[in-house]
This record gives sequence, C-alpha cells and structure tokens, in this order.
Amino acid sequence: MRIFQTLSELTALVGQEVAVSDWIAITQEQVNQFAEATGDHQWIHVDVERARAGPFGAPIAHGFLTLSLIPRFFHEALEIREVGMGVNYGLNKVRFMGPVPVGSRLRGRMKLLGSDPIDRQGRQMTWEVTIEREGVAKPVCVAESISRRYP
Repeated sequence: MRIFQTLSELTALVGQEVAVSDWIAITQEQVNQFAEATGDHQWIHVDVERARAGPFGAPIAHGFLTLSLIPRFFHEALEIREVGMGVNYGLNKVRFMGPVPVGSRLRGRMKLLGSDPIDRQGRQMTWEVTIEREGVAKPVCVAESISRRYP
C-alpha cells in the first residue's frame, strides 16, 4: 500500500503511476451475486455448464463487475491520511478489452491524470485505471475514473 499524508503530496504525482493493487480472485459466487444485484443473468456469466461450451470456455465476469472493483483497488493500494471523505464523481471513458473468466485474478494500476482544486479544500482527481488479468499481456479494462477527496 502506498501512503500519503496530504492531498498535496499526491497532487505532485500528476502524470505518474501512483499505485498498483494486490491481485483479487474472481469467483463464481461473486458473479452470481452481481447477477442477482443487477438482474443481468446472461448465460455466459451464470450458467457454468453452458459457458464451458461457449466462446470463452468458462463463465466470465460481467464487464460492470470488473469495473465495480475500482474502489476496492484504490482502497487496497492507496491511503491518504489527511482525507476525511472521498466520493466517486463518475467516469469519462471505459473500455472492456478482454474477458475475465471465473477463477482469474485481477489487479488495478492507478495513474493520476489530473488533480484540480474544488470547494471545501478538496481535490477532484482524474485517474487512469488499468485492470490487468494475471498472465495476460493485454488489459481487460481501462477506465478514466473521477473522484473527489475532502480533508
């Protein structure tokens, strides 16, 4: 985990990769729970036997499940001690570039693209988050994520 005392310390790293998370295993249980929460019961995600015979050779995680791991990647890889609150502000760009078969391990690489002052001494931070699948050269997802942090 990379630890910063202040937002200013982090802001000095605009343009650089700031942190890399640990690997996270993707389980069928996670995929099933995501399907229940979203109502997306597409067979390539939840029908294990049919998915084994399908185009990916196994059930795969929903793209939005992969995307929803971004807060976890940040939580596990980065701490800013003098921040009292952070909120997700949205996304500018998202691309799903490869499947995530159940049993895969993923991690996030966070590059700080921008850090702009906002109200209450906060900062709006724009991040490029590259989600990698262990053992595969091409990322499975790249997203430009925007968060707001407040002291």
